[in-house]
Amino acid sequence: MDFTQKKGISMKFIDTPFIKLGLRGISFLLIILFTALPSFAQKDDKFTIARLKYGGGGDWYYGQTMIPNLLKGLNERTNVDAGNKQEIVELTDKKLYSYPFIFMTGHGNVVFTDEEVRDLRLYLMRGGFLWANDDYGMDKSFRREMKRVFPDKDLIEVPFDHRIYHSYYDFPNGVPKIHEHDGKPPKGYGIFHEGRMIVFYNYESDIADGLEDPAVHNDPPEKREEAMRMAINIVIYVLTN
Repeated sequence: MDFTQKKGISMKFIDTPFIKLGLRGISFLLIILFTALPSFAQKDDKFTIARLKYGGGGDWYYGQTMIPNLLKGLNERTNVDAGNKQEIVELTDKKLYSYPFIFMTGHGNVVFTDEEVRDLRLYLMRGGFLWANDDYGMDKSFRREMKRVFPDKDLIEVPFDHRIYHSYYDFPNGVPKIHEHDGKPPKGYGIFHEGRMIVFYNYESDIADGLEDPAVHNDPPEKREEAMRMAINIVIYVLTN
């Protein structure tokens, strides 16, 4: 059985025959079969990424070329069969479970309602994944809200030997530094549930800005390449774990 079946994802998403369904995948299938949990399924049998629309005043919509450029990179460089545009989703949307991978970014305040806190917790524990990119100014509120989502879990620094840094390209020193921000070292943090990373948060790195069209930030080609490679690693990690 192909690994992509474990989340109700079409096998067309990726054509990698050596990846098999692991114990976590079998467990997830049993949950789907024997409980009333929604399954993950996407439109047109193509993988896409949904941008999370959140409250609190932060610019959740910032960087409209980030995700389309990443999807294009996946199609050009990997065997992932990706769509060509991002979707927009709120945590209370019924269509949340159409997307096994959601993305959020911004510069300002993040606030989840109590209902959104509950829905995000369930989504992540049922097999979903959140990539959060601090575009500068999101750190304090994001950490506060994630502590509401998982009071018993912490954002912990992801070690450099973790598979997310080696799933497709090698990043021996962890997450790359794309934008300067406060000049601090770039950090990658994760939240884990039953051994699976369910949240990846890059801080003082700004991978997503490096995915933008070249004219947006005038980033040098080598920085844009680092950003693309790290973003592809995140997707491949999610689809193979």
